[in-house]
Amino acid sequence: MGLDLERSAQLLERGCRRLPGGVNSPVRAYRGVGGTPPFIIRGDGCRVVDEDGNHFVDLVLSYGPLILGHGHPDVVAAVKDALERGTAFGAPTEAEIRLAEAISERVPSVEMVRLVNSGTEATMSALRLARAATERDGFVKFNGCYHGHGDAFLVKAGSGALTFGAPDSPGVPESVVRDTLVAEFNDLDSVRRHFDARGSEIAAIFVEPVAGNMGCVLPQPGFLEGLRELCDDHGALLVFDEVMTGFRVARGGYQEICGVRPDLTTLGKVIGGGLPVGAYGGRKDLMEQVSPAGEVYQAGTLSGNPLAVAAGLAALEALDRPGAYDALEDAGAQLQSGLEHILDETSTPGCVNRQGSMLCLYFSERPVSSFQDVLDSDRARFTPFFHHLLEHGVLLPPSPFEAWFLSRAHDTEALDEVLDGARSALTG
Repeated sequence: MGLDLERSAQLLERGCRRLPGGVNSPVRAYRGVGGTPPFIIRGDGCRVVDEDGNHFVDLVLSYGPLILGHGHPDVVAAVKDALERGTAFGAPTEAEIRLAEAISERVPSVEMVRLVNSGTEATMSALRLARAATERDGFVKFNGCYHGHGDAFLVKAGSGALTFGAPDSPGVPESVVRDTLVAEFNDLDSVRRHFDARGSEIAAIFVEPVAGNMGCVLPQPGFLEGLRELCDDHGALLVFDEVMTGFRVARGGYQEICGVRPDLTTLGKVIGGGLPVGAYGGRKDLMEQVSPAGEVYQAGTLSGNPLAVAAGLAALEALDRPGAYDALEDAGAQLQSGLEHILDETSTPGCVNRQGSMLCLYFSERPVSSFQDVLDSDRARFTPFFHHLLEHGVLLPPSPFEAWFLSRAHDTEALDEVLDGARSALTG
């Protein structure tokens, strides 16, 4: 039927004159799927509207933070109140302590917290702390897992880098990634080989407990437990990157579900309620090594920003209401079941991976449990599927490597619209 994106196309052309690729984050440019990205003008609940007046059911949700949906009244009220009192002070506030207390109360492994401004900043800082605490330089990450755009992490990093076919970025010196050891997600043997070869040099293992930057890949039974054991045996730290899963898949993050206690945890997204924020935290003896309590330097003028802290506190408090996570689980299960039924009725090879309110549809002949499985899926089929849904009023992440997200605002009507679009895309 065609989608009118004339105004968005004009804005993209205009943006390209001042912004690299016309955007401020690579995936937004739609280079992986082609076409013109809709420029969004407003959001309400589970829906967004673009500059051309097109309405979409939003499954991007700013890549995870908007667990309550767009413009939730509690978040809006909290930000307005904070705004009237001041946007930034460069001085401590009580609200920062309240957010730190809220995080620690929900995630028992996080005994102390440092607030920062992004997930990237959180993982970079956690790596510095892990290296200082262990007096080692090496660390293990996993093929297809993304921990932000810090130099040391940009090796087989998943997400946008994969979409563009360049997982290793120019400008990252070989010397910086010499101690970045890459293993395969859900393959403990690949991790053991690194420890067998360089165990005394490895400071930490960094892992997304649910890999959300190659879609949504869940850990196999025993995988995370095995990582914990390897770290204990070799004196390394286990770091869970829960920037995406933290407070989304459960009140205490995925570590509440799996029962594995990491030494350090990185957080973001939900704890900012839609505003820029990040955090890293963990064992008290480790966090007390961070300046000014200790000698591991890390600072940020806008860290603990009053607006972001207010939004995050409002979001966490709203999620504490009875049935909030049950409703998110039910919405996720409804969408998964509907997609699986459509795959079956249209004889389309595929599978749906899901953890709570984050999920991903893969066009695959077999279950997807590794980065290689993602690469082996029919990724070319995603592009026409994506554009068909876009034309039918459903906004998906523009990459087969990204997770889809649901919010408390996604009702049955919205989910049915997604399923109707998917059925239409896969029929005939």
